[in-house]
Amino acid sequence: MASLPLSASRIKFIRSLSRKKEREESGLFVVEGEKLVNEAIASGYKVTEIYRRDEIGLTAMERISSLSSPPPVLAVVEQKTGEDYTSQQWIEKIAGKEAPLVLVLENIKDPGNMGTMIRVAEWFGVDVVYLSEECVEIYNPKVVQATMGAIFRQKIATCRSLSEVIRRYKACGLPVFATSLHGENIYATAEPLTRGVVIMGNESVGISDEMASEAQRLLLIPSFQMSGHGSESLNVATATAVVCAEFRREFFASLPQTRR
Repeated sequence: MASLPLSASRIKFIRSLSRKKEREESGLFVVEGEKLVNEAIASGYKVTEIYRRDEIGLTAMERISSLSSPPPVLAVVEQKTGEDYTSQQWIEKIAGKEAPLVLVLENIKDPGNMGTMIRVAEWFGVDVVYLSEECVEIYNPKVVQATMGAIFRQKIATCRSLSEVIRRYKACGLPVFATSLHGENIYATAEPLTRGVVIMGNESVGISDEMASEAQRLLLIPSFQMSGHGSESLNVATATAVVCAEFRREFFASLPQTRR
């Protein structure tokens, strides 16, 4: 696809997609860089426009890019619509898998954290990521960049009621976990962590009382620092990676030798 002509009005529109209101009204978002644009095309997302720096010029690319260094290519892409991952059919399908792992994110505000958590979810084979409406929007340019392409492959759903979705997973027999300073050591749990719903909360205040009441088990990621004056906690994206890794490690360890 060759680069389209760039009028002043088109430049203004593409720049407007850096704002949530315009993204929601248009159903479009911006993808920047060779890797991410290629990922968007390969994933089946509908790419409506592509602009290449060597065709439109550096100055024009600087005007439409949100990056500090203008990329070689920028695309305008349609947001994904279709599957409802909050439907009972999907929930039963996921809960019925051998080792389902579901991630629930409540009130995550930082775009970098959100993008990294989506990337972590894809890496560890999380079946679906559910977001509260208070979370930073996934088509925010900084979120898209931080996912490194995972946004085009990971199943994600924004929910009006996280509690309702969690309860339906519980009804299907899937246990619900949350991280807490008062939880059991994640590396020495009484029962193996092979399947479940994991709730992760806001960077500053953690999960709400409502979400805490839904958790059936609390997990602690212990600190191994030798000094008593070190970090008080882990970054939420880092904590998510630790939890997902432990779930997958314990599932792998539970498999018979012939399946490893």
